[in-house]
Amino acid sequence: MTEPLVLELLALPKAVPEARRAVRDHLRAPCPEVQLCVSELLTNVIRHLGEGTPVTVRLYHAPDGRIRLEVTDPDARAWLVARTPDETDETGRGLLLLDAVARRWGVWLSPVGKTVWCELYEDAALGSTGGSVPST
Repeated sequence: MTEPLVLELLALPKAVPEARRAVRDHLRAPCPEVQLCVSELLTNVIRHLGEGTPVTVRLYHAPDGRIRLEVTDPDARAWLVARTPDETDETGRGLLLLDAVARRWGVWLSPVGKTVWCELYEDAALGSTGGSVPST
């Protein structure tokens, strides 16, 4: 089993492509869906908690070909809520994208923060069944 990737970083716009690159370099095969998910989850932290928020990104490989991506931040109060943006909205599609490409996803709350996680298949040919979008 491959060692997990663990990135401790500050949620800054420049960290998003750096995290995508680190994820891409760590994977055994190309998986743009995982890169999309890490981008969206980091962008959520930047947008809703602010630039400079400390985050931990973890990427695990399971023997069955699943990949688990986790992004942990220090704010347990900031719950994720999926929106239904209209066609003129410039934001609000991140969780919808996550739901579309992830096999499943969710949120763990703790007294010291939250972890948003998702699972995907490294081999995109295995497909995804989508997760569940929390409703408002």
